[in-house]
Amino acid sequence: MQGLHLTADLHDCACEAQWLLDAAALGTRCVQAVDRSGLLAVAQLCHTFPASAQGPGGVTATILLAESHLCVHTWPEQRAVTLDVYVCNFGGDHSAKAQALLDELINLFQPETVQKHRLQRGTLKAASQTPAGC
Repeated sequence: MQGLHLTADLHDCACEAQWLLDAAALGTRCVQAVDRSGLLAVAQLCHTFPASAQGPGGVTATILLAESHLCVHTWPEQRAVTLDVYVCNFGGDHSAKAQALLDELINLFQPETVQKHRLQRGTLKAASQTPAGC
């Protein structure tokens, strides 16, 4: 369970509208970015939300990775996107691959402002802290 969790909130995105509105196109582009980063996509689910009084519906693209997951959520009426990349480092350190994936997606959306967060997850307990029988 030890790994790296990266998130980014993107505002005032100047990308082509399809990346905010077209779930299938975004899903395909996400899988391509996963491949280029050296991670392994094992499944995907993409969904387009219906339009509302606020504007066109956004999309969610979720890519299940052998190493964990990628999720992208768009708000086209705000030209905003949230990104979530989590990789487990069980078989090796995938941190650089996760960062490369996040960077490629940030570049795709061309945001004016970005808020990034980085969280190391699942710190292993020292052997003396492990309960007996585990």
